[in-house]
Amino acid sequence: MKKELIICIFIIVLIIVTNIITQSYTKNSVNKMSERLDVVSQIVCDNISTSTESSNIDKNKIKQEVDNLENTWNELQEKLAYYIEHDELEKVETQIYAIKGFYEIEKYDEIVPEVEKCSFILKHIEEKTKLSIKNIF
Repeated sequence: MKKELIICIFIIVLIIVTNIITQSYTKNSVNKMSERLDVVSQIVCDNISTSTESSNIDKNKIKQEVDNLENTWNELQEKLAYYIEHDELEKVETQIYAIKGFYEIEKYDEIVPEVEKCSFILKHIEEKTKLSIKNIF
């Protein structure tokens, strides 16, 4: 009886510690991606508001930030894939490719809504992975 109790307590402690570690990594990852998304959104908004013609838009700066966003996601996704549903990660990746696609076809005004959707999905992933009574049941 005592042996089973020790094993159960050990398993519960292991689950809690693992959850704290994964939740911390998820939160840091979401914060990093949110910062990148904010930068992309800000640069696009600044370029759209300051230029009335598409020739005045700083395409290189936008491209650089979109590439940074994609690279950051690729780095973070490798570890997140160990414990987060792949469906959720694919939603974020789809939004990133939509952002990249709108950049490539030069529809800069469509990038900001995609950034907002991506940010929402990331916040949803963070909420979903939290250890709470609501998520347990």
